[in-house]
Amino acid sequence: MTPLHLLCAGAAQGLVKALQAQFLAHTGATIAAQFGAVGAMKEALLAGQPCDVMVVTQAMINSLVSDGHLLANSRADLGRVRTGIAVNSGAPLPSAATPEGLKAALLASSAIYFPDPQRATAGIHFARVMQALGVLEALRPRFRTYPAGAIAMREMAAAADPAAIGCTQITEINYTSGVQLVAPLPDRFELATVYSAAASTAAATNGALAQQFISLLTSQETRALRGAGGFEF
Repeated sequence: MTPLHLLCAGAAQGLVKALQAQFLAHTGATIAAQFGAVGAMKEALLAGQPCDVMVVTQAMINSLVSDGHLLANSRADLGRVRTGIAVNSGAPLPSAATPEGLKAALLASSAIYFPDPQRATAGIHFARVMQALGVLEALRPRFRTYPAGAIAMREMAAAADPAAIGCTQITEINYTSGVQLVAPLPDRFELATVYSAAASTAAATNGALAQQFISLLTSQETRALRGAGGFEF
């Protein structure tokens, strides 16, 4: 059977990987997935990279449906994901629930890990948060940026620096071994993003399989798994 080709935002990477074995058992099909920032996933789709299903922000899904790249009747929501602050497991938990506490925690950090501030949803937003706090330029030498939040969290864990701090989608924090969630961003800076899935208009030969995968991702059967990973409903 032809693999199901997936272009997927990093926020749903842990969920997709957790469901791969179940999907294979039910359908006999493997998943050929590429994960990354939503902007990079859009670029890959428009460049003609094989894609049966796309999982990105609801806003981007709707835009790509309007442009004729994704099928309108295949759209389904996975849930809402907030953006949060992380540190390495076992490190002291800073006070980051208020703007003042977050600013102090960032200034006290040794390194700041977060996703691409040009193409990743959380990275773009976090750069704006630091700008609003008046610390963007002062902290720039400490930036450790990566193509996706899951990579940023994995690299922060590998560095094992107790003074490092990170920011990305909460799902990417929860699914990464070696890091722990401190708190969502302060209410003033909250970013809550709805993620959705849709089948590509180029998925004609894999259309039924694509719909099966979308149904699995967004079903009541996987609701508890999504919730445990950081999706909200």
